[in-house]
Amino acid sequence: MTQITTIFFDIGGVILTNGWDRRSRRATIERFELDWEEFTDRHDFVAHDFETGRIDLTEYLRRTVFYRPRPFTQDAFFEAMKAHSAAIEGSLDIVSDLVADGVLLATLNNESRELNEHRIDSFGLRRLFRIFLRSCYLGVKKPEAPIYRLAFHITQRRPEECLFVDDRSLNLECALDEGLAGIRFDSPAGLRAALAERGLLSRSQQA
Repeated sequence: MTQITTIFFDIGGVILTNGWDRRSRRATIERFELDWEEFTDRHDFVAHDFETGRIDLTEYLRRTVFYRPRPFTQDAFFEAMKAHSAAIEGSLDIVSDLVADGVLLATLNNESRELNEHRIDSFGLRRLFRIFLRSCYLGVKKPEAPIYRLAFHITQRRPEECLFVDDRSLNLECALDEGLAGIRFDSPAGLRAALAERGLLSRSQQA
């Protein structure tokens, strides 16, 4: 069996809660008393460009919310967006243990630049991950095949020496097509057990 040298982690739904998913969008829209259906139509139209860096936060909000005067500011709305982020209890501990094991850790996630940078800063992810592979900088999203190929090229790793942790089956299926083995995240305990099965945690860390 080839030794695993590198692990790619999704962030939303694995390390942290999802930053701007349907649930958090709806809560924010209701908080500001906006029309959900109208917002959703506009969001769907620009979401791909927002997550792949073709438009920034200012343009996204102009298209989805501030296309007409509002009694609140873009800053206030962005603060509400950020408020939905929280750590998934136990996940960061696992990543810390993997750092101690000497495995190269990288993120591989779909997210807009401004929100992703807020989450990296707020939860101290730079001390854990060596490389951040983000759709907003790569210009392509999971589950599209090129994002996995870019991950291999940037890290200079072979697919067989890598693992990918994600909470979505489709992302894992498409990664597998590119030769990347995966673990579907359902809980920190399940992830710890799956990693231990692959010999990735020391005996003391597996407890």
